[in-house]
Amino acid sequence: MQLAIVLVSPARAENVGAAARAMKTMGFTDLRIVDSEVHLQEAARRVAHGSGDILDNAKHYATLADALADIPFTIATTARSRAKFHYYATPEQLVPLLEEKSTWLSGAALVFGREDSGLTNDELALADILTGVPMAADYPSLNLGQAVMVFCYQLSALMQRAPQTISQVDNNQLNALRLRAHNLLKKLDVVDDMKMVDWLDQRLGLLEQRDTAMLHRLLHDIEKKLIE
Repeated sequence: MQLAIVLVSPARAENVGAAARAMKTMGFTDLRIVDSEVHLQEAARRVAHGSGDILDNAKHYATLADALADIPFTIATTARSRAKFHYYATPEQLVPLLEEKSTWLSGAALVFGREDSGLTNDELALADILTGVPMAADYPSLNLGQAVMVFCYQLSALMQRAPQTISQVDNNQLNALRLRAHNLLKKLDVVDDMKMVDWLDQRLGLLEQRDTAMLHRLLHDIEKKLIE
């Protein structure tokens, strides 16, 4: 599975350099930078130490939505309390989840937020699932480079597997299901039920391929009945 590392508005060149070094060490190559050019600074290259090719090939985007436009599955990192979210996975839990997703999705993105404030609520809403690093209370956060290393190390085994042939239909299956479900809520005039919408958004990313396909069939039957 191809896994892109996305850094949103990084402020310190050294952190981006450390992230590039972590990526290169663990076999990752796709670095995407949102709304920042600090990766072009000499300090980034100095800390990258032999991983300058990751910085040279980094892609720049104006918004996170732009960076994720070609990505079928998105994981966002957050330091916020996991108790608020029903679609939260630890780094360890991401491994089997992505192993299953790799059989029917061509790739995924792992998104890291700003050093001082993380990701906004709107940015978190673009993710299919959230994750974070469990830490002792006395040390509430990792710096950006450390966080990237933790996840790259945890997920590095996925990069060693031979890529599978994924059909375009399968690759769009999850995004299509999300759109289809939201359209159905509009037709039923319950789109303002935020509890329902939030539950739906939080659960779809956890579905396996068989469950996704079955839910597509169910929504198709419901849509058909609504037309009759």
